[in-house]
Amino acid sequence: QVQVVESGGGLVQPGGSLRLSCVASGIIFSLGDMGWYRQVPGKQREVVARILSGTTIQYLDSVKGRFTISRDSSKNTVYLQMNSLKLEDTAVYYCNVYTRGRNYWGQGTQVTVSS
Repeated sequence: QVQVVESGGGLVQPGGSLRLSCVASGIIFSLGDMGWYRQVPGKQREVVARILSGTTIQYLDSVKGRFTISRDSSKNTVYLQMNSLKLEDTAVYYCNVYTRGRNYWGQGTQVTVSS
């Protein structure tokens, strides 16, 4: 019923850019909170950026000014534009939707920043 799918990851050089996309189905996307999280092997998953109640936007301190989260409600899609990528941004990025008291996660997409 509920499906969340990310795409757009890949290998980029430091300073490069990527745009991640997340398409959700089986959810009224615009009514929930949505965001991007990332996880490095052996470490805790952390929130990168999220939109709360459709208005409030929060970013991880280390990505402020470099990443931009946005959404297209008509397409049930949330994006993460990542610019000026750094080695420390390497991780698996996950899309999350929180609605009606439940979290829904995508399968993750790998982002690798390396020279």
